[in-house]
Amino acid sequence: MSAILELAQGIQNSEIGTALAESTIAFPIIEGIHLLGLSISVGLIFLTDLRLIGVLLRRVPIIDVLHHLRPWVLSGFAVTFISGFLLFWSEAATVIVSPAFSVTFLFILLGGLNALYFEFKLARLTAVVENHEVVPVGVKYAGIASIGLWTLVIIAGRLIPYLP
Repeated sequence: MSAILELAQGIQNSEIGTALAESTIAFPIIEGIHLLGLSISVGLIFLTDLRLIGVLLRRVPIIDVLHHLRPWVLSGFAVTFISGFLLFWSEAATVIVSPAFSVTFLFILLGGLNALYFEFKLARLTAVVENHEVVPVGVKYAGIASIGLWTLVIIAGRLIPYLP
């Protein structure tokens, strides 16, 4: 057994991991909270991305969309990551061997890098800050990449319990 699998087994077999896994109430509640956090964060990211690519909210400045939705997106991600950690804690050894688990984290990493590039490079462009009518093509590509990557995160995440 590899060291990572042994660590995962230890996490799952811990007192908290066992209590979460065996609870008829805790696990479903945490899973529901996880899905709510995911729907808030990714749903609002999709709204933002649709604005970036010019499909939705065309009359609303991008900077306003970012300013108003960012706290909700970040809060949704915080809820998603905390609840996801608790779900992992209850079945770490089971999910760590699923290929979908690794793929999910790869897509989360890529989505996060895309978001950081957008936040620290593209969102600071004059055309975005001053709400120019023509949005730089990189901003549109970041929005398209974001929609694709977060869609893949959701698909791969849903496959975790089904792929051994």
